[in-house]
Amino acid sequence: MTDDLANGSISPDFRTGVPADDNRERRICATCGFIDYVNPKIVAGSVVTDSDGKVLLCRRAIEPRRGFWTLPAGFMEENETVEHAAQREAKEEACADIRIQQMLAVYSVPRISQVQIMFRATLESSINTGPESLEVGMFDWRNIPWSELAFPTVVWALTHYAATRHLAAFPPFTNPPGTEKLTR
Repeated sequence: MTDDLANGSISPDFRTGVPADDNRERRICATCGFIDYVNPKIVAGSVVTDSDGKVLLCRRAIEPRRGFWTLPAGFMEENETVEHAAQREAKEEACADIRIQQMLAVYSVPRISQVQIMFRATLESSINTGPESLEVGMFDWRNIPWSELAFPTVVWALTHYAATRHLAAFPPFTNPPGTEKLTR
């Protein structure tokens, strides 16, 4: 019957209900029984530094938060690892080749159904403005435009990076205590 739906000969009729053996409301097709599971999106990104310790930031050319600074990060695509997603995002946003060092943090943002996985990475190339950025730059710590950062998770990742920049190994961070009001 799903082939009939794909070919357009049967119209889907989605209704909200709790599927058998489940405990959550979901969209269920009354025509074929298909359950439309909607799951969180995974964001992959990096705190990228160069040999001088400067941090790569990108000024967003897209919404949300157009014109604000962020780390190179974005939604994973199908058939890629989280590491490859972080590398691809750096390439798309800053034309940057990066080398992933290790996982920095996993942040949960249930308010927008996101899980953000951030890495520490080193810059392996020059940078240039990509199609999703108005401009890109390498910033000394004291020159990071803190009041112009796009998202709380960018602040958290930079802060967690600073706490570990001289450590070879550490456990990944999670949401800082007291930040629930920002994420729920």
